[in-house]
Order: sequence, then structure tokens, then C-alpha cells
Amino acid sequence: MTGKQRLLVAMTGGIPDCVPCTPDISNMIPCRLTGKPFWDIYLHNDPPLWQAYLDAARCFGIDAWFIYGSLDWEPSPDVETRSEIVSRTEERIVQRTTFRTPKGELWCEATYYRADPPTATRKLIKNPEEDIPKLEYLLRPPSGYALGDWEKQREAVGDLGLFGPSVGVPGLYILNEYFDGGLTAAVYALADYPALVEQVNEWLHELYRHQLEVYLRHQPDFILLGASGLLTLQNWACFEKWSLPAVAEFTRRCKHVGVPTMLHSCGKERRLVDAFVAYTDLDCVNPLEMPPMGDCDLREVKQAVGDRIALMGNLHTTKTMLKGTPDEVEAAALDALDAAKAGGGFILSTGDQCGRDTPDENLFRLVEVTRRAGKY
Repeated sequence: MTGKQRLLVAMTGGIPDCVPCTPDISNMIPCRLTGKPFWDIYLHNDPPLWQAYLDAARCFGIDAWFIYGSLDWEPSPDVETRSEIVSRTEERIVQRTTFRTPKGELWCEATYYRADPPTATRKLIKNPEEDIPKLEYLLRPPSGYALGDWEKQREAVGDLGLFGPSVGVPGLYILNEYFDGGLTAAVYALADYPALVEQVNEWLHELYRHQLEVYLRHQPDFILLGASGLLTLQNWACFEKWSLPAVAEFTRRCKHVGVPTMLHSCGKERRLVDAFVAYTDLDCVNPLEMPPMGDCDLREVKQAVGDRIALMGNLHTTKTMLKGTPDEVEAAALDALDAAKAGGGFILSTGDQCGRDTPDENLFRLVEVTRRAGKY
């Protein structure tokens, strides 16, 4: 089987020729391998991250989990956008982006580092009462789009792996990306201005719904629902109110048109898995992180629901992948295969995002042992 075939069979619950091997190297490792400052990739797209990822996937021989499928969304005619570099040193570049809306300006800043991924150091919402009404103009569904690199990306992926875009999931957790002060500020806003926070989630739900429908027109191999920290950064009540209905709706829509779905949520996930099985049409879930980052025991999850949802995970990204030896990586991989290989529906991966300095030999060993011991 090709990497594409192997992943597609496994993520839909089937038995491929071999367990797919897909460590999460979606950011830092591809940038390191370019030998360039990270700001070249993230700020200047030289090369774009998606190309760096494919080069890394070929380097290590993994089955590519391509989540960068992108279209060029047309900006709202009501919003004027301006970006400028406001600070530059040998180690970091700070870029400020200002959005001028009919109700006033919003601005944010991102810091780009020489040897690390960028950080949102200032965020859009600084005064909820004043700024949330302005945010509506940024969250409106786009009036149009162009294919951009979509077909170029699909061709570049080829049979190496699965090609797909990422669609968001509304919830309190994602407001961390919008509120200056992060999640703490979002929680205070929920207490002080509940109607405004409700409105933001309604805008997000409609935006994500619109993006999903557009992506489905262009027949991706799968849809990733990106929901990092879905339960770690919000409580169960918020998840049930805002996030679970969206996951149910989006996965039902994808199933109707025959496009598989995968959901990514680092952190606590065990209770989420049961909810997805009971109330949604989700095909696959990752990364099923073990303690202390998460709360999943791969063997227990496989025994409990492995016949109803495909699993992707879950080698420890620091203890095993970053700090472990190749022999320790092999032992952990063999244990994961023993826990979840039987009956198919399993993709051997890591927890969330292998660190920048993960030894290359650990990734090569992970692939080697999976190809050898993961055969059916």
C-alpha cells in the first residue's frame, strides 16, 4: 500500500498492510531541517511550512499527515488590513497587524523567533465591550476565495499520505487566541459579558461551517477538526454547549459526502472520546496523550471503543521521543502496537508535536520498528 492508502484504511477503521507511522512533526522539526531561521518559514514562507513538512516526511519515510490544505480567502471589503515590523533583533522579529473596521480598529502582534515557532504576544480583544463588536467583521464568512496552492499541495502530497485542510471547532478554549490576556481574560469576559462571548462563538460556528462547505467542494482526502486543548482549556459545560454540537454537525456533513474526519485535541481527551463515539460521526481521534500531558491509556481506550473509532497516538513526545534513546523509542512503539494494533483502526503516532531537538535517529527508529512489527 501507499502511505495515502494505508492511512485512509486505518483512519476509517480498517486493516491496512501495516500500521501507519505518522509522528506529529507538523511544525518544529521541518523548520529545523531547512537550516534556516524559523522566521523564514513562518513569516516569509521561504519555504512554506507545508513544503518543509513534506520534505521532512520524505526524509524520515513516514506516512504523511498533511493538514495544511489551504485556499486563499477573500478578505472582507469592510476591513482594511496593514502589517508592519515594529521591532527586530538578532533573535526575534515583532510584527503588528492592524485591522480597520467600520466600528474601529483592532490590532495584534506576533513575535517570530530565530529558532522557535512564533507566538501571539498581543491579541485582538483588549476591551470586550469595545472590541467584540469590531471582531464581527473579521469573523464573517468570506465572500469568495481562490484555489491558491490547493492543487499544487495535493499534487505535492501525491501518494505519500493524506491531503486535507483544518477546520476549527467553537468553544471557550479557542477564545484564548483572541483575548489579550489569553484564557484568563476570556473566562472573565464569559462571567462579565456572557452575551458577547455567546455571540463570538456563534460567529465562529458560522465561519467554520462555511469553510467546511467550501473545502468539501474540492474533495480533500479527509477533514481535520483542529481543537487543541478542547477539554483542557474549557470545562465540560462549555464543551457540551458550544463544541460538541459543532463536531456532531461537521462530522455528519462529512460522512454524508463520504469524506473521513479526524479530530486533534491535545491534553485531556479520554472523556471526549466517549462523547465522540456516542454523539458524532467522527472517524478518528488523536493524539490520545498519556499522563501527565493527557489522561489516556492507549490499551484501555482501544479495549473500550477501538471497534467504533480509529485511534492515532500516543508515544510520549518528551520522555520518549525527545529525551529517550532509539532503543527506548523502539520499546515504546512495540508497546503501543501491542496495545492498539489488533483489528486495525490504529495509526502509530506521538503525543502533541515532537520537540524541535528530537533526535533524528529516534524518528528513523520509530519508522523502522513500525514497518517491521506493524505488519498485519
